[in-house]
Amino acid sequence: MKSLISFFLLAFFGQARAQDQPIAIHDFKNQHVLYADLGISPAPFNLSYPFPYEVSKLKYKNNFKPILGLAYAYKWFSMRVAFPVLPGVRSTETFGKSRQFCLGFDYNFKRLYTDLDFRIIQGYAIKNAYTFDSSLTENTPNNILPELGSLNLALNLWYFNHDDFKMNALQGRRAHFEKQVHTWYLKGTLNYFGATNESGEIIPSLLQDESQSKTSAQAYSALDFGIIPGYAYANRINNWQISGWAGLGPVVQSKFYTLETGVQGFLGLAPRYDIRLVGGYSNNQRFFLLAANFDNKSITFNELAYKQYFYTIRLVAGIRIPPKTSNPTSGRQRN
Repeated sequence: MKSLISFFLLAFFGQARAQDQPIAIHDFKNQHVLYADLGISPAPFNLSYPFPYEVSKLKYKNNFKPILGLAYAYKWFSMRVAFPVLPGVRSTETFGKSRQFCLGFDYNFKRLYTDLDFRIIQGYAIKNAYTFDSSLTENTPNNILPELGSLNLALNLWYFNHDDFKMNALQGRRAHFEKQVHTWYLKGTLNYFGATNESGEIIPSLLQDESQSKTSAQAYSALDFGIIPGYAYANRINNWQISGWAGLGPVVQSKFYTLETGVQGFLGLAPRYDIRLVGGYSNNQRFFLLAANFDNKSITFNELAYKQYFYTIRLVAGIRIPPKTSNPTSGRQRN
């Protein structure tokens, strides 16, 4: 009998203590959320190899454009449109022109969050190619490759080991946190990415190694998948919130390089890590945030290493408008 009474007392005080704990998330799904974001999404990549002319690394840069996004959300509905606002951050005489197409999708359900990221970028330049190419000068230092493009298709699914770690609160637009929340997570990832030069080789002929066919490839690509562990953290103090996660782990990778004579394929392991951060000011009426995510990928063919850096940095500002409520009016009775 004493054990039964003790059990009910513990259950009662445990429930009372739980009720005293602050709610982890304040959800604004019943408010009209309007926001704008301005950001950049470059996708540079490097090729490392013991090249001639004492060159150890080639840096490929695209002439990315700032992107302006306008969005609206209410209850289950949300919509965002985005478009470039400048022709290009870098000089077209030095880096040429780049064309960029992006498509994204994300969905949150309880402890699961999934997103799809699809990017195509056309137009790159090899930075400071004048150091090995005598046809270039310090005034025109880069080798512009308008037909060189990169592609990234990523499908990710996260499982967070905490009921209060919701993506809407992490992003800080349709919800925000009210207290500290942290947890471990697992990320399942499936990726296809790489670079292709439709008009020739990716590496200039001056730097190609005749004994290594991979240095004269027209494309480098990979398909990989894996499960990556990581850690997620969020906190909000005096209307200032910081949240994010970081993960690191291996993936199984099928990698290829394409020659005029055919395709060479290999199977191996590759490291994968990604980092996402959101921080800024948020109250019940407005928010101003800085959001960043980094998704770095690599392919290695013995001494030749291809590393690409997909990252996005955005400034986000918006307001939350409560829906209008109709107050009952009392009319006067006529005598």
